Amino acid sequence: MSHNHSHGHNHSHAEGTKNIRLAFFLNFFFAIIELIGGLFTNSVAILSDALHDFGDSISLGIAWYLQKFSEKKRDKYYSYGYKRFSLLGALFISMILLVGSIFVIQESIKRIMDPQTPNAQGMFLLAILGIVVNGAAVLRLKKGSSINERAVSLHMMEDVLGWIAVFIVSIVMMFVDLPVLDPLLSIGISIWILTNVYRNLRDTFHILLQQVPQNVDIEGVQEKIKHIDGVLSLHDIHLWTLDGEENILTIHIVLSENATVEQETEIKSKVREVCAESDIQHVTIEFERVGEICALSDC
Repeated sequence: MSHNHSHGHNHSHAEGTKNIRLAFFLNFFFAIIELIGGLFTNSVAILSDALHDFGDSISLGIAWYLQKFSEKKRDKYYSYGYKRFSLLGALFISMILLVGSIFVIQESIKRIMDPQTPNAQGMFLLAILGIVVNGAAVLRLKKGSSINERAVSLHMMEDVLGWIAVFIVSIVMMFVDLPVLDPLLSIGISIWILTNVYRNLRDTFHILLQQVPQNVDIEGVQEKIKHIDGVLSLHDIHLWTLDGEENILTIHIVLSENATVEQETEIKSKVREVCAESDIQHVTIEFERVGEICALSDC
């Protein structure tokens, strides 16, 4: 039996932790600024958003902790390491976004029924700051590749879009008394967020349920391995992803009865090459001879 795996994702995992940490601190400090700004402008809308951002900070803090925790190496309890803990962060943030978006839609409908004129000047100034601060976090997180980073990026993008909406509405409100614009824009943003939350949750559950990674052509991989000299057939093939980044393959390869150790070594090397080309980082190979009975029931 042969094992092959790559440690190339350790750097991206550490980078993911830094990105989420940055998002946490930016969100937390901006929530404090919002609280002060809301009191200064006497804007209930901004004060309520400040409370919303403090709640966001809690969820981001949990995501940061889980991302950091997922960097732990394998031990006697988790033989593949702790990478899947980052998925819990993605699930948590997605659920926060789901609940938050539904709440925003409900409040927006109330505002449509009973429009309230906000403080346009205060909204304008805070909107500029909100776009800059949250935009910086989104740009940093967009470089990440983990599902947890994608969830946090979506979280911050919600705030960016929200502040862009506030920016537009504040300018319009300086010239036209049309308070219904604010809740209408909020509903549109919430629908966009819910669509992306669905996609993120779908991808997370696909990983947890060990679906074949969508970026790997498993049939193509099998065909390439079958065409390696000395390989007679394949069975008991399993392909899944650990965390959306590290893909894992286990495979049984049938060889002829007179296959030599040198031939086995060469076949292993070629199988690893095929897997590396297909973005499979961890490979477990078991060789069997013609006529040998496979001990596994699903061979």
